[in-house]
Amino acid sequence: MVNRLLAARDSLVDETSMTVADHPPTHPVERQEGIALWRQIYNRLREEIAAGVSQPGTQLPTEAEMSARFGVNRHTVRRALEELSRHGLVRVEQGRGSFVAEDVLDYAVEARTRFSQWIRRHNKEPSGRILRLQEVTSDQRVARGLGIRAGGRVVLLERVGFADDRPVSLTRHYFPAVRLKGIEEALRATPSITEALQAVGIDDYLRQQTRVSARLPTPSEADLLRTARSRPVLVTESVNVDRSGAVIEFSIGCYPTPRVQIVFEP
Repeated sequence: MVNRLLAARDSLVDETSMTVADHPPTHPVERQEGIALWRQIYNRLREEIAAGVSQPGTQLPTEAEMSARFGVNRHTVRRALEELSRHGLVRVEQGRGSFVAEDVLDYAVEARTRFSQWIRRHNKEPSGRILRLQEVTSDQRVARGLGIRAGGRVVLLERVGFADDRPVSLTRHYFPAVRLKGIEEALRATPSITEALQAVGIDDYLRQQTRVSARLPTPSEADLLRTARSRPVLVTESVNVDRSGAVIEFSIGCYPTPRVQIVFEP
């Protein structure tokens, strides 16, 4: 019995030692004249990112873990992370944590701008999640974009676009329901807008116009795009036409600035 208790004690000691060894050592920051604690943490994390200790796309420790590592409260850690995010070194995803920022994706606006081609150009896998697909009444903004009367029937496709597992776009696509009969059913049958348009007789389409502005995201947009509400998003209004010049789509897109920049190609 005594031997068994001694063995259990030794096993517990070994397990405890292993657990302690597995955790990274703490490196408390100390108050220095003229250098705030959060700034010291910011400098350390920035140096680790620059040195490749923390690779792009990897998740950083939680605020609680970093608080223990640096011997400070969570507010101090949060201030350092906010500064890293402001400089584009870290991206904060609502409800998921903080990640080392990856390269920004260039979204090239060309005559034939296609989501899948854009993402694959960066060696990433495109995908999307449909939020809404239904026939609705057009408001003045949408009607003006499609060149129809306000109150006309349009088919709305709203979805989040992903590059690998990162959300890079939140778009609302509007199609004239009368002119493109069957477009709603075609969109339900395929995730590709290009294929859905082909199914209703539009074999090719071109970008006629793109307008770009910037603003802060709404709470819903920030949640869907996994971005901080303090970081601006790029907003586009785009018009696509068929070969005859007839408008077949008006879209409003929302893109997180830490991950996407829009480039206009001649």
